[in-house]
Amino acid sequence: MLFSDFKEKEVINIRDCRRLGKVTDFEFDECSGCICKIMVTDGSKILCIFKPDFEVTIPYKDIRQIGPDIILVDINC
Repeated sequence: MLFSDFKEKEVINIRDCRRLGKVTDFEFDECSGCICKIMVTDGSKILCIFKPDFEVTIPYKDIRQIGPDIILVDINC
C-alpha cells in the first residue's frame, strides 16, 4: 500500500466510535522498515488558522483493521 492511499483513509476509534481524522505521517523502524506509529490529525487548522490541530500518535499495534475506506484503531483517549 502506498502512503498516498493510506493517508486518504479516515481513522476511527472503536472504543467510542469517534472519528480521529486522517493519517498525516508515519514513524518507521530503520532496521526492519516496519511502521511503528501513525500520526493522525483532524485537519481543523484548515478551517481556522489560529486553532491548533488535534493530533494523536497511535502505535501500530493498536490498529485493529485497515479497510478500503477506514482504519479502525483501539485507543484509550
